[in-house]
Parts: sequence; structure tokens; C-alpha cells
Amino acid sequence: MQAPQSTVDPAEIAKFEAMAAEWWDPNGKFKPLHMLNPCRLDYITRQIAGQFARDLTSQHPFKGLRLLDIGCGGGLLSEPMARLGATVVGADAAEGNLPVARIHAEQSGLEIDYRHTTAEALAEAGEQFDVVLNMEVVEHVADPVSYLTATQLLLKPGGLEICSTLNRNPKSFAMAIIGAEVIMRWLPRGTHEWSKFITPDELFELLRKAGLKPVDRKGFVFNPITWNWSISERDLSVNYVTASVKPG
Repeated sequence: MQAPQSTVDPAEIAKFEAMAAEWWDPNGKFKPLHMLNPCRLDYITRQIAGQFARDLTSQHPFKGLRLLDIGCGGGLLSEPMARLGATVVGADAAEGNLPVARIHAEQSGLEIDYRHTTAEALAEAGEQFDVVLNMEVVEHVADPVSYLTATQLLLKPGGLEICSTLNRNPKSFAMAIIGAEVIMRWLPRGTHEWSKFITPDELFELLRKAGLKPVDRKGFVFNPITWNWSISERDLSVNYVTASVKPG
């Protein structure tokens, strides 16, 4: 299977480059990701530990694993993965994100290989990883199945891909667009396009077409009373996450 042509959508890249300086401001435009991050990390670490038989109570449980954070932004996931011992490559098609990520990693004493590149270019170069983190990216690309095919090519046999996105239904429109962009103003208007949201069944089918084997999916649920996120076995109505394995 050959690496597809780039699926980068220039308009989507421009949106995130315009917000790049605010990546590490917990009260800035990326406030929703800062709030969601502990929940995302809980799911990610458990899935990696289960796939590779790692003990999360050890000091560096992911030592020896090579991990790609595709669409890494300012490094909100790359940094904790590096702290857990993984060898991390953070890749982003939005070049403006990377100086922020590099400076913050340096200030944090972390070695992370940040690159201005795409999944397709990495696959073309023959890069291989044990884990690919593909978080909140697939709803922004021009061709999801081609993009997911590229991420599959980047995995070693038996490798793990974690992919999260937004469901497409009236509730997700109300919460992710009306709520987050219009009422709460957590994100600039137009950050998301509801028509690009993907249902869980659709994502599982896209992952299979890309050559991956979906093995798990969970919901990320926001509680407006306690003002926090939790992982749900049943509620995948807005934000959700999947785990897939590359056969072999």
C-alpha cells in the first residue's frame, strides 16, 4: 500500500496557526483541550500499557517505544508522553505551532523531535512507530480515509493508533459549535465544520478501510455541573476516542 498524496486542508491549517501563541494558556483559545487533556491522557496511557504490557506505576513505563503525535500543536500530549519515557516525534502541518512547542519543551527539560511535516510525508520517508496519537485531527483533513491510510503505514505491525474526533449529530452541533464557539467563546467561530464530524461507526469503517483493526471506543463526556471530563463506556454522542491495532 503506497502512501497517499497530502490530505492537508490549507484553510484548516490557517485556523490553528492563527491561535498558535495560545497553546499553553489554560484560559486561552485552547482551554477546551487543557480541560480535556487529563481525560485523554488517562485513556491513552491505559491503552498503550495494555497493548505493550507496560506497568504504569514504573518510573518510565513507555521507555523503548517510539511514538508519533500527529497534529501535535503546542505539544500538550507530546510532553507527557516524553515524561513517561517514550521517544516522541511531534508532527504538525501548521508550521506556526512548532516554535511554541519547541520552546516549551526546552523550558520543561524534555527532548522531543518536533517537525513541520505531514503523515503522508512521514510515510513516504519510511518512518515507523509503535504508537500513533491521532487526536482531533481527522475531522480537519480533506480526505479522511487517505489520511488514516498514511497513519496506518507509519505503524509497525502490532502497533497502536489512538484516534479521537467528534460525533455528527444535533447534540454535537449544539455543544461543540454553538456551545464552545458561540456561547462560551472557547474557540473562534468556524474552528469546526459540523459536516466534517464523523460518527463512531463511520470512523470504525474508515479505520478498517485504512488497514487497521479497531479494538475499542469510548466517549469523553463533559459535566457542566462539576466542570470536568470523564470517560464513558456508553456516551459517545459528542467527543469520543478509538483504539486500533495494525495486524501482524
